[in-house]
Amino acid sequence: MKPLRVPIFPLNTVLFPGGLLPLRVFEARYMDMTRECLKHDAPFGVCLIHQGSEVGAPAIPEGVGCLAKIRECDMQQQGILNLKTLGSQRFRILERETSTQGLISADVELIPPDASVAVPEKFAACSKLLEMVVADQGKPVFAEPHAFDDATWVGYRLTEILPVPMVAKQKLLELSDSLGRLAILQRFLESRGLAAT
Repeated sequence: MKPLRVPIFPLNTVLFPGGLLPLRVFEARYMDMTRECLKHDAPFGVCLIHQGSEVGAPAIPEGVGCLAKIRECDMQQQGILNLKTLGSQRFRILERETSTQGLISADVELIPPDASVAVPEKFAACSKLLEMVVADQGKPVFAEPHAFDDATWVGYRLTEILPVPMVAKQKLLELSDSLGRLAILQRFLESRGLAAT
């Protein structure tokens, strides 16, 4: 498979496949990027910032990120685009360059999705916690369809909502072992008294 060329949006967040990410876009480089993505129905890459900041000089992104597809776009305020995006597939940056405008684009290779595995009984607390979160929230927290019995889906959603450092979320994104991811999350829940040991 030949590498995919995508614009990269470095952010102080980690996007996971199937994850919802609302964005406010106001910098010219990202306005242009959004316009191009909408015109060609193309995704852009979201990467956690390794070094630098979201605004101003181009930040250095982490090497692994997630493609984002724009689902909705509106401009309620002049000069600010509100986007609703959905994470699709993980990727690894092979090579990147920065335009004179400060937009990073990269050749990326897609990382195959984790194999679909049922949530083992020993990690049932992870699924139960997500079910409680969905039941407690009046508004949708996660994109449909919900897959409380799928180890990959449960691992990604739990990582999104748990108060763990971004660098830990990045490591969990990079992990290609859905049961290994759940084992780490289960230990975190147990350490916080949120799951029976």
